[in-house]
Amino acid sequence: MTTTDSLHWTKSSYSNNGGDCIEVAANLAASHGVAVRDSKNPNGPALTLTPAAFAGLVEFAKRAHA
Repeated sequence: MTTTDSLHWTKSSYSNNGGDCIEVAANLAASHGVAVRDSKNPNGPALTLTPAAFAGLVEFAKRAHA
């Protein structure tokens, strides 16, 4: 996997909610998946999820926020 320094991190435009958000780096090769990290701790660990697992995380967040 590539280092987190070479990833392009993006935070949601909806992230102005008190800091409870993640940042996403989707610029990995398709075989590596999607990296996510806590936006409050950019030097902390990052998880790499498969595209299907990331889609599941997004759906879970949508349901939990509704």
